[in-house]
Amino acid sequence: MRAARLEAGTIGVMIEGSEDSEDDRQGEDDDDREDGERLELRVDEARAGGRADAVLASLAGVSRAQARRWIDAGRVRVGGDSVRPSRTLVFGEVIEAHPPPPTPLELVPEAIPLSILHEDAHLIVLDKPAGLVVHPAPGHPSGTLVNALLAHCGDLAGIGGVLRPGIVHRLDRGTSGVMVAAKHDEAHRALAAQFASHSIERRYRTFVRGQPRADSGRIVRPIGRHPRDRKRMSVETRAGRFAATGWRVVRRYPRAGVSELEVEPQTGRTHQIRVHLAAAGLPLVGDVVYGRARGAEAALGRPALHAEILGFDHPETGERMRFRAELPADLLDLVASLGGAEEPGSDGETAPGGPESDPDSGRQGAPGA
Repeated sequence: MRAARLEAGTIGVMIEGSEDSEDDRQGEDDDDREDGERLELRVDEARAGGRADAVLASLAGVSRAQARRWIDAGRVRVGGDSVRPSRTLVFGEVIEAHPPPPTPLELVPEAIPLSILHEDAHLIVLDKPAGLVVHPAPGHPSGTLVNALLAHCGDLAGIGGVLRPGIVHRLDRGTSGVMVAAKHDEAHRALAAQFASHSIERRYRTFVRGQPRADSGRIVRPIGRHPRDRKRMSVETRAGRFAATGWRVVRRYPRAGVSELEVEPQTGRTHQIRVHLAAAGLPLVGDVVYGRARGAEAALGRPALHAEILGFDHPETGERMRFRAELPADLLDLVASLGGAEEPGSDGETAPGGPESDPDSGRQGAPGA
């Protein structure tokens, strides 16, 4: 799907109608298919025995969540009959899919203040504030980082996709911290390749409820859609994807029952840090979705998660670059409210309570709480 140029600085794009928030759509692909297109897809031997939503996603080149939306909307049939997402498909069956019509949306430049850490002809590095949505989505058609980038950088049309021009990676709306955006296609491809190969350095600072027994560890548990609440992610799923998160204690606040962690996600699953730490008994302070934050804690208004460090090779020069975004004011206020801090000891690198999980077994390896 291509953008139609409307006027100077305005990009015409098409997106599928959805009520998902920017947070919930993170990691999902957009539907770039034109209205009225009919797909006929034959189940091959390699995919035989798989679920209908997973097989459709693989054959159609869309996300699994996208495929499930098509199925739930009655746009998918197998052998002439409607199909459930969980139905097992057999070799040779033909999937008939009718993708939904896209909804038009205009991306208009908006003069939104940006905290710029670095900028050159190829890329821009930003310190995103909490509350800023990264790209437009149904329910958030404007006031996003993309709108701000269009105003600041000029014409970014089509770089990395018309809906997310320049965007290489995303942070949830409630997450603050350092991000990089590309200014041309070559830079976008080079940066995206580094994210795909996990050569990017990403370190987050977060505050969690609880005191882990060890000073550092690694959580290895698959992450997928929650079996009952499809807007949430969970480790309690049979269709999860491999996910690994490293962590270490920076400070402990025993009187408040809070620990400050440095976290290094080694994969890029939706809501990965929040889901993994909550599953390990260390929910993020302020996280009402995964941590059930209530009262004064919920007043923080967002999960206490900050993307502190981002390191990558410059797409043009190859120079290794590393950027740090200092803790924002709301998290500094949180620190001030926690009372006296204690430095961690040196209990080793693996938390007690079991070994790291085998990614194929689904067994838990998590920090003790």
